[in-house]
Amino acid sequence: MSAGDAAQERAREPVLDTVDRVSELCFGLFMALTFVGTVSAATGGEDAGRKMLYTAFGCNLAWGLADAVMYLVRTIANRARRHALALSIQRERDAAAGVRALRERLSTALDPFVSDADLEAIRKRIAASDGLPERARFVRGDFLAALGIFIIIVLSTFPVAAPFVLVKHVPTALLISRVLTLAMLFFCGFALGGYAGWSGWKAGLSMTALGVLLTMAIIALGG
Repeated sequence: MSAGDAAQERAREPVLDTVDRVSELCFGLFMALTFVGTVSAATGGEDAGRKMLYTAFGCNLAWGLADAVMYLVRTIANRARRHALALSIQRERDAAAGVRALRERLSTALDPFVSDADLEAIRKRIAASDGLPERARFVRGDFLAALGIFIIIVLSTFPVAAPFVLVKHVPTALLISRVLTLAMLFFCGFALGGYAGWSGWKAGLSMTALGVLLTMAIIALGG
């Protein structure tokens, strides 16, 4: 594969990877589930199910917006940090100092596998580059990713809250809601396990168990 083909392949990659999608979906499920579990006992009347759906939807709407905005904040902060590193390397005349700067930013897990000669080659390419922008900027994919986070969290409301609209008996609706949530957590873990190279079934069951424990902890802490 040529460099151009590799660049086109990277351009076709989704703006959110499997870990991002699974993490945001689980977050939305936990938020909706704990919220529904907390208020279901206090909700009554013929319109209880609709009120439950609206309140849970409003909760995840707010958290989806907050998480999407914070994703943009994290993205531009990390990009600005990398941009500042590239600028400092271009301005640094001492090659050894440039290599040290790259070494400091290198993950400790990769440190044993990357030599100073490798970093020097990277430093030379950065120093010779004339395409560095004046400052870090957002790109179209950043906003698409933020929108994806918002949509995932909002949509995660419906499997949790919809049973309260479809089933009038609140305890039964709560049971259905929790079963659906646990099933979704299992499939989230299954997908994450496949992405990470683990056993899908074990990862799914582990995610389900983690979801139960986290939900119990959040409710116990007043969440």
